[in-house]
Amino acid sequence: MRVTTAHSYDTTIAQLNKRQAELVEKQERISTGKRVIRASDDPVAAALAETVQNRLSRVQTDQRSIDASRTSMQQAESALGEAGELIQKVRDLMVAGGNGTYGDGEREALAAQIEGLREQLFSFANRKDSAGRSLFGGLGGSSTPFVQEFGPGGGQVRFDGQRGQQSATDVSLPQALDGHQILMRVPQANGTFRLDQGAANTGSLRSDIGQVTDLSSLTGHDYRIDFAEVAGEMQYSVTDLTTASPVAGHTAVPYSTGMQVEFDGMSFLLSGSPGTGDTLDIVPADTPTDLFKVMQDAVDALRTPTNASGDAARRTQDLGRALTELDAGHDRVLLARAQAGDWLNRADTIENLLKNREVDHTAEQSALEDLDLVKGISEFQSQQIGLDAALKSYAQVQRLSLFQYVS
Repeated sequence: MRVTTAHSYDTTIAQLNKRQAELVEKQERISTGKRVIRASDDPVAAALAETVQNRLSRVQTDQRSIDASRTSMQQAESALGEAGELIQKVRDLMVAGGNGTYGDGEREALAAQIEGLREQLFSFANRKDSAGRSLFGGLGGSSTPFVQEFGPGGGQVRFDGQRGQQSATDVSLPQALDGHQILMRVPQANGTFRLDQGAANTGSLRSDIGQVTDLSSLTGHDYRIDFAEVAGEMQYSVTDLTTASPVAGHTAVPYSTGMQVEFDGMSFLLSGSPGTGDTLDIVPADTPTDLFKVMQDAVDALRTPTNASGDAARRTQDLGRALTELDAGHDRVLLARAQAGDWLNRADTIENLLKNREVDHTAEQSALEDLDLVKGISEFQSQQIGLDAALKSYAQVQRLSLFQYVS
């Protein structure tokens, strides 16, 4: 086979160029630390690495989300803690308002303090997180979820947010609490029925908050207890207003202070001295109240002047009911704070889980893409030595020519 000198040179140059290109490629991999730089380097590894990268991106997104949720929950938990302390201050003022030695001036001062604390609670309810989201707006719907109503029939607070709350998942937490559920769903009185004094009462009749003794016997009807003095003896009678009929066993019953009255699954304690014509209404408490109204009711009770007989008893009755409702509202705030604390603990667990996933995905991606530097440097050095030897041998062969011997 005849091989020309030109062909031999061209072949050798092509091989040298190839070796030099391979050396440059190895140098590029060492400088980047990557074994797979382009998909053509290893199509299978490149596809798997892309999948792992997508998973890693999702994990990092979840980490940012959990960080945002943690910040919101920390601020909500802090606000609930402040609200709990505020409610306790209101409770102390309401208890002080029951002091029988206080006059209208002292009670007015207590009412003004409660009004100020009510405004603070309103401010807490509309607090926002560092991103401008309402902490107690539920599922959204309004940047100011709690609105104070003014004008005729005003003085109330309404909820303009969207009721409900996002569910916690394995990798996310809610970023807002349902303020309606926390502040606007306080049970009235004992949660089943309410006892109200008649507006024209003149005696010192009072009752406690009452309790349910038999759920199956409850009727949900309206009742009225009438007091009358008969032959020098105070008696009471109970009428079912819904059926317009007297309650069996509770007609013309002799009354004595401190007696326990029980009928139709309800029981309550009566005390004080009623006047003839005094009444006590019993109505279902099936509509919840809210903490703002509870505080306002306490303010109204404290501002009831002692002008007529029966005013003191009515004020004591109203304050007692407001105090019970305030305690129920306080319990709801404490439960919400406990829930926020539980979610913060869960955030720590989720964060650790996401960090472990991030480490796993990063290690998997590294195994698919990264270069073994020890091996890469060794191959680079071998390739460099081979190229150097090829260049030197080519230089020797290039000098071999017939013309060098003819002369």
